[in-house]
Amino acid sequence: MNFKLTNIPNRSIKPRNNGLTMVMDKGLSIGEAKNLMDSSDYIDIIKLGFGTSIITKNIKEKIKIYQEKNINIYLGGTLFEAFFIRKMMKEYEDFLNELNIDTIEISDGVCNELSHDLKCKYISDFSKKFTVFSEVGSKISEKIIPPYKWINLMQKELDAGSSKVIAEARESGTVGVFRKDGEVRSDLIEEILTKIPSNKILWEAPMKDQQVWFIKLIGANVNLGNIDPHEVIPLECLRLGLRGDTFYDFINK
Repeated sequence: MNFKLTNIPNRSIKPRNNGLTMVMDKGLSIGEAKNLMDSSDYIDIIKLGFGTSIITKNIKEKIKIYQEKNINIYLGGTLFEAFFIRKMMKEYEDFLNELNIDTIEISDGVCNELSHDLKCKYISDFSKKFTVFSEVGSKISEKIIPPYKWINLMQKELDAGSSKVIAEARESGTVGVFRKDGEVRSDLIEEILTKIPSNKILWEAPMKDQQVWFIKLIGANVNLGNIDPHEVIPLECLRLGLRGDTFYDFINK
């Protein structure tokens, strides 16, 4: 911070377990990745979205750039499902090891063939070798999951060995814990939080209004994901009350 203002919320310090910012890399070039590292103090995790790691050139070089700044990397859960449906889980583990990645996202947002019991078995098995983040929620907007089921799925996955559960929203912020127009499903989220600790959930929230809502509800150290690379500094300003949207939320605390 270039100047120490009073009444700035205390942010957790890297390496963080809470107050995480997860950035979505949808195919940044090496040059763009290097430029992004100017904001590395405010980035905890970078997700190489969906299947981009399969086709991105110089992927190992880019991963090394991120890891040198102590940023955790994992591949999008859709890629896990793509390997699963092809019965290539051993090859997927080999691919992660080849990339020197020690975190895995396990999801079932697309693949109907992956039962929840089997998903939990993969979580349990992979958690012996990797840090596991598991994603809850469907990527299909028409599929509405009731709150009690969200809670049940999240708890089972945490019990199976997930370090954190990811609340699905996609990079668009229009499914899962949000409606088609991006509006927050507030009743759903507040009910989830009656049973699942907030520090165990990484909320995908790509839109500014969604980020503001979570910061107002949970505080500066809420875990937020699917952040656009250009929105890292703006998000940190929201967390610190340095934008109009959260200006008065911390000033008298």
